[in-house]
Amino acid sequence: MSIKEFVQKFYKSDALIDSEIMKTYLHTDVKLDWHSTKGLIEMDHNSMLDMANELSRAYVRSKVRISHIIAEDDLVSIRYSHFVKTIENPREEMLLAHFATIWQIKDDKLYRGYQMSQFS
Repeated sequence: MSIKEFVQKFYKSDALIDSEIMKTYLHTDVKLDWHSTKGLIEMDHNSMLDMANELSRAYVRSKVRISHIIAEDDLVSIRYSHFVKTIENPREEMLLAHFATIWQIKDDKLYRGYQMSQFS
């Protein structure tokens, strides 16, 4: 599997709301620098798993719609929109945010990430 396919598979899975799935994609030394509307958030392996657990408590479904994905050497750039369905209203899909992320892949895992997001 190419690194581009690997990253696509990650985002198409339920990893963003399931820490057990997420764990299979993360390098043990993963780092994510996330520039959000709240400022810079620096995440490591544990905080990424904690985030997936938090999201699973609020959302019953998560869906990513990828608009762009480009791979070169050990880097994959992806632009996507993240949609969710809440526990309170599981029939309505709502746009959570738009993201642009660059992932470095190491040992067939997500290793270094640089992400920007904008709430809908």
